[in-house]
Amino acid sequence: MDVIISSKLHDMLIAYAHEAPDKEICGLLFGDASKITHIQKTDNISNRIEDQFEIDPAQLIAAHRAARVDGPAVLGCFHSHPNGVCLPSMQDAKAATPDGSLWVIIAGGAVGAWRAIHNGELFGRFSPVRLHCVD
Repeated sequence: MDVIISSKLHDMLIAYAHEAPDKEICGLLFGDASKITHIQKTDNISNRIEDQFEIDPAQLIAAHRAARVDGPAVLGCFHSHPNGVCLPSMQDAKAATPDGSLWVIIAGGAVGAWRAIHNGELFGRFSPVRLHCVD
């Protein structure tokens, strides 16, 4: 399934990654199954922010609580790869729950997307998703 993202949000993701080129930045994606309507940068609380991410649980819980009270649905997460590889890593595969959530990765000026699913094409955990940028 393809997912729509505005050019503005797409550019914001790239800008966030450029702000911290030697660290993994991370955040949440909101919208519905076919469209990312907004993003929220979150704190990376990992002890190894140079090559892994962990979204602050308090921020994640707050987003899910807001979604239950008429807020936008949490679609998944985004993070950057300072190594420039715009693909999920083995580390990402180990951390991903195969629940259909959307994973967006920013690296080397590119933005890619995957769904975390059982028996995915990449590491048995991720299937590629095509992002369509619209104005």
